[in-house]
Amino acid sequence: MRRAITVLCLCAAGVVAGFVVSRGTGIAQSRPGRLPGAQAEILAAEYPTLQAALDALPDEGGVVRLPPGTFEISAPLMLRRGDVLIQGVGAATHIVNTNVEGKPALLVQHSDGEKVKKEDRLWRVMLSNFRITGNDKSGHGIEAVLVEEIFIQGVTVSHHGADGIRLDRCYEDPRVSDSLITYNKGVGLNLLGCHDIVVASNQFEENQDALHCIDSFNLCMTGCCVDDHLGHGVVIENTYGSVLSGNMIEECNGTAVILDRNCYGDTISANVIAHNGSGVDLRDAHGCTVSANTFTIMKMDAVRIGPASGRIAVTGNNFSNSYVGEDGVKRRANDLAAAGMTINGASDIVVS
Repeated sequence: MRRAITVLCLCAAGVVAGFVVSRGTGIAQSRPGRLPGAQAEILAAEYPTLQAALDALPDEGGVVRLPPGTFEISAPLMLRRGDVLIQGVGAATHIVNTNVEGKPALLVQHSDGEKVKKEDRLWRVMLSNFRITGNDKSGHGIEAVLVEEIFIQGVTVSHHGADGIRLDRCYEDPRVSDSLITYNKGVGLNLLGCHDIVVASNQFEENQDALHCIDSFNLCMTGCCVDDHLGHGVVIENTYGSVLSGNMIEECNGTAVILDRNCYGDTISANVIAHNGSGVDLRDAHGCTVSANTFTIMKMDAVRIGPASGRIAVTGNNFSNSYVGEDGVKRRANDLAAAGMTINGASDIVVS
């Protein structure tokens, strides 16, 4: 009987995954004798603000659980800890940035800012399962500076006045997957000085440009849907050893894929590149391959290789319009476009 009463008391206090929630603190604390080394979970619903919940994280990190609801913020949320998971409950957790002074919604950065020593950088931050929106005058949606092994998954980032997600010198193994990145005034996903990057199974819709990868290494972008961008699709500059494969890039007003500023050893393969202003533009690319892509209903230059590029292989691609046979469905007049390939002063090119 005494044991039953103890269990009931624990349930009344609230139990989360083997932890007891202390009322008034919002911190899930380990029960005596349970799992040495376990860290606390922060239940943001128990705090007056989201920032207070983030500030409650101990130095060694932990988990912040975001509840469902709409939460307006007028100043950036600051995350200053590593070994952290920030997790909501999907689109039901909605953070709205009302700032009109160009400030980001969520900033992940060490408290020492740009002066942080390399050995003191934040490591292992995961942002998951929430929606974050802004306005035309707000800044970036999610900005991370000098954070290693950052992982963004299942996040919706929309309607910001600058970039949707901006990873600035997040050098080691940044990952962005299964996210929806839409209607941002800047770049949907802006990767600056990153390394061993995975961008997988995301949807990009009507940002200015979908993705930039600048001064970086080893981008692997696969299985993404890129649609209706006001500018370009994917812009890669000064980046080595990267692959774009299995993506759909459609109806960008500018160019679907640009390689510029000393790109080398990159592959663009097995993508559908449809109805863009132009297709793949190799402006300054070396030792690269363009293979097995379908270029359909292109307005001009499905593939262009400029005079600063060389040692390029273009193999097994298809250049097509909307033709489906004499007895096929009716076509719009502009669907008959089927632009081909332009080589402008480049050297050492193989086309097959």
